[in-house]
Amino acid sequence: MTLVRYEHADGVARITLVDGDNGNPVHLESVAALHDAVRSAHRDGARVIVLAAEGRFFSVGGDLGAFAGADDVSAFIDDLAESLHRVVSELVRSDAIVVSVVQGTAAGAGFPLAAVADIVLAADTAKFSLAYTKVGLSPDGGSSLLVHTLGLHRALRLAILGDLLTAQEAHAAGLVARVVPADELAATAEQVVATLAAGSGAANAAAKRLLRDVVAPAPETALRKETLSIRRLAGSPDGREGVSAFIEKRAARFNA
Repeated sequence: MTLVRYEHADGVARITLVDGDNGNPVHLESVAALHDAVRSAHRDGARVIVLAAEGRFFSVGGDLGAFAGADDVSAFIDDLAESLHRVVSELVRSDAIVVSVVQGTAAGAGFPLAAVADIVLAADTAKFSLAYTKVGLSPDGGSSLLVHTLGLHRALRLAILGDLLTAQEAHAAGLVARVVPADELAATAEQVVATLAAGSGAANAAAKRLLRDVVAPAPETALRKETLSIRRLAGSPDGREGVSAFIEKRAARFNA
């Protein structure tokens, strides 16, 4: 089954999550396909990488059913988080300008995956949600890097209360570059990509490097801390209860 579609032409690599019927979940297979696509973009010398998705959701985040079915959930989460973090690190470190096109809700790991882009475009109906703590887990996928964009207390509110961030709120906070009606999103993305593709790849890459290094000179340190945290919680009683409650569609009964 194809989970990620990759296309390259004229210096633009297009990476599209195409498991829309299932909400484009984040699991080992989809992350491996995503990683292959990012590496292909680098091999092809892409100056712009477009990250998009099909379906109602940009991504629903982690596949909690797979978490619940794992023999060793801590090891499973460790493998998944580290794989996803390699993708995030490569996109942050890439000389290509990364543009995410968010047509629907980006939840869980789908949120930082969309937000890792240098330029985030969103439909006016898009929403962003972390919601990890609702299932007894801590945020991963580069969620901690959101502090640099959203500010500490807004990031804490999203991480701990699990609030939804609308596209308009994300724009006001500086995360989203442009919010447009859903039926104009594709055309807007093409305009932005065309502008980037026609510009100086070397100058854009240098600007990206200089600015990102100011706010997060060592993003891999934050990503590793996220892995260690979610791995520990995944094997804890609250982590197991939170995932089970989600699968069973009931309220979680946390003890910690």
